[in-house]
Amino acid sequence: LQGCGLRVTSIKIDPYLNVDAGTMSPFEHGEVFVLSDGAESDLDLGNYERFLSIKLTADHNITTGKIYRKVISKERKGDYLGKTVQVVPHITNEIQDWIERVAHVP
Repeated sequence: LQGCGLRVTSIKIDPYLNVDAGTMSPFEHGEVFVLSDGAESDLDLGNYERFLSIKLTADHNITTGKIYRKVISKERKGDYLGKTVQVVPHITNEIQDWIERVAHVP
C-alpha cells in the first residue's frame, strides 16, 4: 500500500483489562516496547513501526482496560446525561470512535 503512495498506520487491539503492557509479566506477555511518546506496549508495535517505517503512539494500542477507563471517565463527567451505561452501545461505540480517530494519525 505504501508503494502505491497510500498512507498507512497500524492499530493493535488487545482484549486484556490492563491499560498497557508496562506492569505485565514479560514471562506471560513478552517484552515491553516503549513508543516515541513514552507509552509501554508489547513488542508487536515495535515490529509494526520498523516494518512500516512509521511512529506509533499509545493510542495505536487499544486495550479493553483503556476503553473501559475512557467510558467510565465519561460517565463520571456526566457525558451520558444520566443514561445507563452499557456494553452496547457505549463500549462498542467507544471502540469504533477510537479506531476512526487513530486511523487519521500518521
